[in-house]
Amino acid sequence: MKKYSAKIYITLREGILDVQGKTVEHALHSISFDKLSDLKIGKYVRLTAEAESIDNARKIIDDACKQLIANPIIEDYQIDLEEI
Repeated sequence: MKKYSAKIYITLREGILDVQGKTVEHALHSISFDKLSDLKIGKYVRLTAEAESIDNARKIIDDACKQLIANPIIEDYQIDLEEI
């Protein structure tokens, strides 16, 4: 079995209000960072997976994201994967 390092970036889907992002954006504007906009706050997850191949590792991680790591109803995610 090979080991793979995964980085998972999770963000709210387009059209879902990012209350935390809006709050931080508003705070930045109040301290003179008014040129910054469209701030989104997400989650970053790192994990190691053991699998026969990179394709198998991606499938396992994708299934884990769909079932528990992310909320596929309101969140999108991107998986970056490399062999270690």
